[in-house]
Amino acid sequence: MNFKAIATVVLLATPVVMAGPIAYGLCQTGCNILAGACYATAGCVFGTVAAPTAPAAILACNSAQGTCMAICAVVALAAPVP
Repeated sequence: MNFKAIATVVLLATPVVMAGPIAYGLCQTGCNILAGACYATAGCVFGTVAAPTAPAAILACNSAQGTCMAICAVVALAAPVP
């Protein structure tokens, strides 16, 4: 039998799995854990600080979290993982 024919049959029988959304969720969880640690370092509890009263350290934590999540969207959602 021809190698090309075997390879074609194998490739057609192999299901394609997209793990992008799962990887994205895991990446965002990591970003949230890091943001929680950042808040703790600043002496606050993640999710309890109102924006108008936030100190500069918390604003930096928020900015870093936003950057982390943006990177997750670019990297994790774009790459299919078989």
